[in-house]
Amino acid sequence: MGKGLTHIVLFFMILRQTDYARAAIRWGAEYFLKAHTSPTELWGQVGDGDIDHANWGRPEEMTEYRPSAKIDANNPGSDLAGETAAALAAASIVFSSVDSTFSSNCLQAAKELFKLADNYRGNYNKAIPGSKKFYTSYSYKDELAWGALWLYRATGDSSYKDKASNYVDEYALLSNDASWVHNFDWDSKNAGIMALGAEIGGDSKYNSALADYTSFIRNNSPRTPKGMIYISQWGSLRHASNVAFILFRAASLGIDADENRALAQQQVDYALGSTGRSFVVGFGNNPPQRPHHRSSSCPDKPATCDWNAYNSPDPNPQVLYGALVGGPDKNDQYTDSRDDYVHNEVACDYNAAFTGALAASVELH
Repeated sequence: MGKGLTHIVLFFMILRQTDYARAAIRWGAEYFLKAHTSPTELWGQVGDGDIDHANWGRPEEMTEYRPSAKIDANNPGSDLAGETAAALAAASIVFSSVDSTFSSNCLQAAKELFKLADNYRGNYNKAIPGSKKFYTSYSYKDELAWGALWLYRATGDSSYKDKASNYVDEYALLSNDASWVHNFDWDSKNAGIMALGAEIGGDSKYNSALADYTSFIRNNSPRTPKGMIYISQWGSLRHASNVAFILFRAASLGIDADENRALAQQQVDYALGSTGRSFVVGFGNNPPQRPHHRSSSCPDKPATCDWNAYNSPDPNPQVLYGALVGGPDKNDQYTDSRDDYVHNEVACDYNAAFTGALAASVELH
């Protein structure tokens, strides 16, 4: 996972895109830094989910009411603070050799946010109740360990490593029964904890848990008839790609290397079109042309963009190059329809670990 960042940078170096990769990481990190307005304060949501979903148009033209909500010492959100701490710690690693000031700013904010997460425990859905309908967090315990591991990766301070180990033991984050933790996504960090803990080294419990997890994925996780790992109908390819990233990481650590790489590569190939069609916008054979995405569905200005654009049967006028759509159902069925937000929506978290899996695939070949 720490080396996962190295994989991603290597991938872009091969394509001579390193500066663009860093710029994308900086964009997100700067947003988090701006949202972190004091050592014990983090703004966690802008907008109202129901109001926002009632609008279809260009984001820069929105005039709807957009409230802001935060977590702080009185209204804790350990999951949100721990996750953001992890992201900023990771960003500090990326920039450590090219922009020491920005790297230091990211790391300082990461330390403050982790302290907020650790000292003031709570689920962010209680502090920001409007989030629960759309992004329900079922636990903050995994984000505490996740944030601590990334801070150890960024600082080498063993106190963070010890904290992570204590969280893992206290909250039983590494179960011997891998069947309960299929996914690796914005809410569930358990598989990532296994991989990052194994990479950091020094405690065999991470390696053992990662071996059990990847074995379960290979041998027991449901598959579609054409071979996609199937975890959930919502963002099915997101889940398959995220798991592929973990499989690649396990392989690079010497855990069932051939088997894990083979299955991970199969999942990447599936997304890119190995079974007959691509699920990446603007890439490969018969890619999605009508992703559920507001701004790319809009015609060129000055034409109006509204629900008529949503209802249009035509391809999106703007090609959202590189976006991974949600993906097919459990029977590999998929229709390129803008109104099918279950299977044709796009999202930042859909592309996140998919990019890492692509980087690992490039390194492998």
